[in-house]
Amino acid sequence: MHAGRIGGRAALLTTATAMALVLGVAASAQTAAPAPADIKKHETTPSGQYEPSLDVLKEKSLPAPGAVEGVPALTQAEADEANVIYFQRCAGCHGVLRKGATGKPLTTDLTRELGYDYLMNFITYGSPAGMPNWGTSGDLTEQQIDIMARYLLNEPVAPPEWGMAEMKASWTVEVPVDQRPTKQMNSLNLDNLFSVTLRDTGEVALIDGDSKAIVTIIPTGYAVHISRLSASGRYLYVIGRDGLVNLIDLWMDPPRSVASLKIGYEARSVETSKMEGWEDRYAIAGSYWPPQYVIMEGDTLEPLRIVSTRGMTYDTQEYHPEPRVASIVASHYNPEFIVNIKETGIIQLVDYSDVQNLKTRSIPAERFLHDGGFDRSGRYFLVAANARNKVAVVDTKEGTLTALVETGATPHPGRGANFETAEFGPVWATSHLGDERIDLIGTDPEGHPDHAWKVVKSLEGQGGGSLFIKTHPNSRNLYVDTPLNPDAEIASSVAVFDLDDLDKPYEVLPIGEWAGIDQGMRRVVQGEFNRDGTEIWFSVWNAVDQESAIVVVDDKTRTLKHVIKDPRIKTPTGKFNVYNTRKDIY
Repeated sequence: MHAGRIGGRAALLTTATAMALVLGVAASAQTAAPAPADIKKHETTPSGQYEPSLDVLKEKSLPAPGAVEGVPALTQAEADEANVIYFQRCAGCHGVLRKGATGKPLTTDLTRELGYDYLMNFITYGSPAGMPNWGTSGDLTEQQIDIMARYLLNEPVAPPEWGMAEMKASWTVEVPVDQRPTKQMNSLNLDNLFSVTLRDTGEVALIDGDSKAIVTIIPTGYAVHISRLSASGRYLYVIGRDGLVNLIDLWMDPPRSVASLKIGYEARSVETSKMEGWEDRYAIAGSYWPPQYVIMEGDTLEPLRIVSTRGMTYDTQEYHPEPRVASIVASHYNPEFIVNIKETGIIQLVDYSDVQNLKTRSIPAERFLHDGGFDRSGRYFLVAANARNKVAVVDTKEGTLTALVETGATPHPGRGANFETAEFGPVWATSHLGDERIDLIGTDPEGHPDHAWKVVKSLEGQGGGSLFIKTHPNSRNLYVDTPLNPDAEIASSVAVFDLDDLDKPYEVLPIGEWAGIDQGMRRVVQGEFNRDGTEIWFSVWNAVDQESAIVVVDDKTRTLKHVIKDPRIKTPTGKFNVYNTRKDIY
């Protein structure tokens, strides 16, 4: 099966993802699978192409399930192959333990009731409800379909846990604090430095925003998901999907990794303390498996406290065995980390003023929390509950849930985009995976109370499949990417809206064409502004064996300014400007 993923966040719809649509029906509804021609619509649905995969856990060899009378067994080799398919394609939606997440459960009480032949038919032929025809399409061989059907009839085998002993054993400090420089030793303009994820090579490239030259390339964990900066701007924290956190000292010449810590097997989020008086003191990282977060020393990554997120869902109060840690941000009003727990729908406010006697507040919000960012005041945090088509708003000063805002299909804002409008005052915007909408949410309860915490305007973009939306305080443009749109021309371009006239039709910038690359899908993703907001950078993301590039656009004229090409720039995805990331400017 094809896997189109972005910074660890996107993958084509998986076997088990679609299968769960089938497994949601009663066992008595066992009917013949429909013809493949009935499912063409689902194959091109952009939101259907976005499912979080656990493609690091797939590398973990687990013992084959124990034999059960009446259940077809798996050899160890077959179990290994099934784990690769399941963790890479299915577990991100249905959970490591197959108990359900954004997708329905795939537990044996359902699969055994349906039976082997039924599973084989649906994997092979699909259904109008959304199951792709994996067999007749050629994406899975008959042997693989047989293995997956038997795999789902057997009990899942859980990967091992990852506690303090394992973390301490993985922890390294390559350059002790007392051996690091006491001042910046290089001549870089650090505020305009970019940390660029080279997804499939397990590296980040530090690129000088002024000269556009590659400063250095630093080995990191696999598929770095995000880069975050310490409050002072000295330390860069990156986290790979394999759970490896690297601490990079930007004062060194050249900058290099000075410490590392593996926090789990699968991870997505890292952040640092930003409250005045706590700058650079602590870091926090959250993992998908095991479901937990860890607080670390900011300058060494020494693990201090591990907190499990297993617990009850906010709505039905049911126990969930693997609530994954999604995004984490640091409050500007309190010494707190805001931790978003995906499956339970709970936002934890973690008070780091006393790590030994840790205090947390739990805010029930909405299930399937994903990513988000602050409004321009820095007080309110807006996070997408993307499988529920909502955005939750948290008042980080008061520590309360302010609102739940209905949006378009599958909001995916990244950190969102803040800008002023004449009619509605300040707004925060999100684009969507599932439709062409760009929703503007009012964020000024004092100055514009009638517009606060509601969608005040919806723009129509190029189509579904958007992952990131971006503007800057010094820009009057709003950029929307669509890298997961099935149309190659749309996926390789961005739409630009005029913030002074939002009713004006958007302009399409052919970023992939500007890159001068004529191979691959040329998916254009994640605009990131430079320090001054005069230019915006886009990744032209191809496969690891194809040419990729970074295209720099002049914001004022919306014209090509520069193309960064280098054999070392492989699979570039996320880009993080030091100043804008440190100051939460988006």
